[in-house]
Amino acid sequence: MRKITLALLAIGMAFIGTKASAQGKYGADSAECIKYLSYYVEYYKTKNYEEALPNWRKAYSVCPPSARENMLIQGSTLMQKEIAKAKDPALRQARIDTLLTLQDQRAATYPKSKVKALNNKGLYIAQYIKDDNKFIYDELNKIISENQEQTLPNIFLLDLNSAISLFKDDELTAEDVINTYQNAIAMFEKMEQNDDNARAKSDLEGLFIGSKVASCENLISLFTPRLEAAPEDMDLITNIVRMLGSTEGCQNNDLFLQAVTTMHNNQPSSNSAYYLYKLHSAKDNAELAVKYLEEAIASEDIEEASIADYQLELATYCVKKGMNGKAFEAAKKAAELSPANAGKAYYLIGTIWGSTRCSGNEVTSRANYWVAIDYLQKAKAADSSLTEDCNSLIGSYSVYFPQKADAFMYDLSDGQSYTVNCGGMHATTTVRTQK
Repeated sequence: MRKITLALLAIGMAFIGTKASAQGKYGADSAECIKYLSYYVEYYKTKNYEEALPNWRKAYSVCPPSARENMLIQGSTLMQKEIAKAKDPALRQARIDTLLTLQDQRAATYPKSKVKALNNKGLYIAQYIKDDNKFIYDELNKIISENQEQTLPNIFLLDLNSAISLFKDDELTAEDVINTYQNAIAMFEKMEQNDDNARAKSDLEGLFIGSKVASCENLISLFTPRLEAAPEDMDLITNIVRMLGSTEGCQNNDLFLQAVTTMHNNQPSSNSAYYLYKLHSAKDNAELAVKYLEEAIASEDIEEASIADYQLELATYCVKKGMNGKAFEAAKKAAELSPANAGKAYYLIGTIWGSTRCSGNEVTSRANYWVAIDYLQKAKAADSSLTEDCNSLIGSYSVYFPQKADAFMYDLSDGQSYTVNCGGMHATTTVRTQK
């Protein structure tokens, strides 16, 4: 019924507009138009809305919308008061339809007021229409299509809420809801950046995530064929990263990895390289994980304070993957770059040397323990909180020192300088034997 009423009103609007353009600003019966405009305004000014209403109705019936913009604005106020008084549902609905039509007429007749009129229409829909999600969704989408980023933020929220309700009633697909959300986010990004808009955007994101419409399975099913069809579409790739990145548990999949990789290749940064390191390490792709973490470290945009942290993280990761030589070099750089990291870096180097298996005779196969203890001593000197752990390892490693007789056989004695080369690492240390 609402659609029929609005359609008839729209036809009437077009007819009145055609007559007005042919017969002047005040229409065919300009005298009557001017008279009733004057009558209702006098009552309206004194807030005698009861008397203003019938005269406004007469003015509205004989005047074209172009006669006076205030006729539409003040008529909206009168209609709101009538809606509040209406007890009969049909009468109330008719007045709501008139209120919405007034906004359409104002938007069509007064281009400078178009955005405001359509935004007002959206607010009136939110205020007065509660049980027709299809109507709400269709009408708000029309407003958003016209107003774009000038749409009031709350209208985007209501639009998404209606889309979610329609999805739950099987009247929209998950893709429809996702597209509604993405369009809203794109509009928010074009808006002025202020606290109110940021808060509305956050509410929109919360509404979308809470709806659980965009399950990981839905997103992968939706975006995989799109990415296959347009693998270099950066807008699409940005959407994929945003959507999958904000969906819990939806980052460990090939689609997300491909999108993040393409984004990094087109717009490389330390952050994107580090993110790829995390993704590949989660997939146990050790070589690629190391590659991207090294890229992050070498990036021009990385903050200097982060380099030492990344070096220490690289060293720790390489130790786990048995890349002791690379771990040793990264840990040394971490210690050199940051005194705050020195204790942890030296401790890590100590464990690297202590776990390395060196070949050779009774001395060369045990010399790594000398180096390990050297670094453990440096670790506890740099960070006293590591003392207990360091002392424990020092006690464990010391039992592996060569016997004095074995060292003597190779012309070595306690306190003598000795260079160790093992596992792609080298260090100069001091000979020590078991007591």
